[in-house]
Amino acid sequence: MNLILSLVVGTLFAGGIFLVLRRSVVKLILGLVLLSHGAHLLIFLMGDGLVKARTPFVRAETGVAPPDSADPLVQALILTAIVISLGLLTFVMALAYRADQAVGSDNLDDMTSTDQL
Repeated sequence: MNLILSLVVGTLFAGGIFLVLRRSVVKLILGLVLLSHGAHLLIFLMGDGLVKARTPFVRAETGVAPPDSADPLVQALILTAIVISLGLLTFVMALAYRADQAVGSDNLDDMTSTDQL
């Protein structure tokens, strides 16, 4: 299963890089979405992956988590990455909207000067 997820991560990164290198702002945004999803899956694979484990609750008697519990660090990293990618996506979409208002095109080659903004 990890091999399939690794292939999915590679495909997401390849598709994301391909779309980011295009000349359209819409394709740039879609490429950023694919890259962020690839990064989320990569962080997921670097952790425990698809291992079933207990929830990481600390027992009051011993003060430590059970040895077969899930790693909470990976989950926290993925949640942080999701928030950062949503913030970045929102910023890029607002920037693309403003650039479309000023230039009237979504072609990146038409946006050669900042004089119109």
